[in-house]
Amino acid sequence: MSKIILGLTSQIAAGKGTTTEYLTKNYKASSYRFSTILRDVLNRLYLEHSRENISKISTVLRKNFSEDILAKVIYEDVKKDEREIIIVDGVRRLADIVYLKKLPGFRLVFISTDMEKRYQRIILRKENVDDTGKTFEQFKKDHELETELQIANLKEVADIVIDNNGSFEDLYKQVDKIVKELLEKNESR
Repeated sequence: MSKIILGLTSQIAAGKGTTTEYLTKNYKASSYRFSTILRDVLNRLYLEHSRENISKISTVLRKNFSEDILAKVIYEDVKKDEREIIIVDGVRRLADIVYLKKLPGFRLVFISTDMEKRYQRIILRKENVDDTGKTFEQFKKDHELETELQIANLKEVADIVIDNNGSFEDLYKQVDKIVKELLEKNESR
């Protein structure tokens, strides 16, 4: 059985989590999230899950161990996973892609969403402690964090681009079409 490994990338609050949730629920996909590793470290250090702290931990790990240290962890986890569909949520750097592309069946999926829509979503979802009361100007400043700088460029190297400016149903239709096409390719091999 060939695996379908979808590496999801997008700017803040564009729909990676929603896409992952849909795929795990409807296709029994397993998922791995870059930020889970970072949140585990923050938990162990008893530090709050703010966007700034997540960015700092990421920078410390990558500067001291290697630019692709988190991708290496995800790579090993995915390699052992026996599910047919696997999601890698939160690809942020070209260095991550170089390593993850070594996985047979890996495809980079860029989720594109307008900044205003993403701002509204981040306020509603309350994922990080510092997101709820954030102004639009603060949200725009978050895009200047070191962990966010390379994301916009990933659209150019993505295998698949999803437009997530519509409804949930619009997003789900695009995801279903992608999965159907990839499953058909796997079956024809």
